[in-house]
Amino acid sequence: MEVFWFLPTHGDSHFLGTALGARAVNLEYLQQIARASDSLGYGGVLLPTGRSCEDPWIVAAAMLPVTKRLRFLVALRPGIIAPTAGARMAATFDRLSGGRLLINVVTGGDPSEAEGDGVFLDHDARYRKSDEFLSIWRRVSAGETCSFEGEHLRVRGAKLMFPPLQRPYPPLYFGGSSAAGHELAAQHADVYLTWGEPPLAVAAKIADVRRRASERGRTVRFGIRLHVIVRPTRTAAWAAANELISHIDDSAIAAAQNSFARFDSEGQRRMAALHGGKRDQLEVSPDLWAGVGLVRGGAGTALVGDAETVARRLHEYRELGVETFILSGYPHLEEAYRTAELLFPLLSLERAPNAPEPSHVAPTGEIMGNDLVPRRSAS
Repeated sequence: MEVFWFLPTHGDSHFLGTALGARAVNLEYLQQIARASDSLGYGGVLLPTGRSCEDPWIVAAAMLPVTKRLRFLVALRPGIIAPTAGARMAATFDRLSGGRLLINVVTGGDPSEAEGDGVFLDHDARYRKSDEFLSIWRRVSAGETCSFEGEHLRVRGAKLMFPPLQRPYPPLYFGGSSAAGHELAAQHADVYLTWGEPPLAVAAKIADVRRRASERGRTVRFGIRLHVIVRPTRTAAWAAANELISHIDDSAIAAAQNSFARFDSEGQRRMAALHGGKRDQLEVSPDLWAGVGLVRGGAGTALVGDAETVARRLHEYRELGVETFILSGYPHLEEAYRTAELLFPLLSLERAPNAPEPSHVAPTGEIMGNDLVPRRSAS
């Protein structure tokens, strides 16, 4: 099991759906989260992508000088960049970071955003273009000289002069819930990502992608994207969940759900169907809460509970075949510490080389320290 954290390049907050308690995106704050994730032993961080976010490649590059082991899961957008340009970017980042790049392939699910970026393809056409993109990207990144002519893309004599450090190329992560998405994952992905759906739904997606990959003679690993609200007690955790959405009114929920309804993303449709835009249907599976998805697109569920409960739910996903857990919580700096301190001791983590083990310290404080911490006798 490996656990990643999240770098909130679209802003962070104590509450959803309000400016109250919000934190602006700036370099210092993002570096604080990156440094914390690195020192606490997270395997990597996911950087979001889209017009509401700072550019993930620029931000990830700015995190390299302040981290040592942390890997960066950075979005590659087949619809808005050439495969050879994407290969050069990835190879450069991978070399300069010492092999700390992971690629998150994003086809996009918001047609209005896509049109703003000059992409006027329907859902399945975007996936066909992504297939062509990755066919070229993988060959070039692996050191081939590639000529290709497809429905959307054409290259002649494409090659990469300076290869990435990871061979044959940095691992490809991909998430898509439609049949077209599963086909693309089976053909190209190293790791298939799902948002945090109930275990039975996740099991069905894993089985389908695994079957499609096997038919191609490939194997795919699996990951999940979840929020977590973990506290010393179950009562405190559910109070924190309710506080997170305490400033959201019904009109804000309706506006957000209307906005998400224009997406042609099957994953977004499935997230919205979990709660139906209603506050009284938010626990969609034991300890799996869909409150985040009331006003947030993308990953909309959180595991809520004390550390033992959340660890047990993570292990349930692990038994289904999930190996990578991309977690987050609001605000991301404090929750990075809370999650690591409460949860990591209960998980069997795969750690990056030389990553620190969780430290367990004695009680401290002016009185506690004097009374309980042994003193070295004078010699």
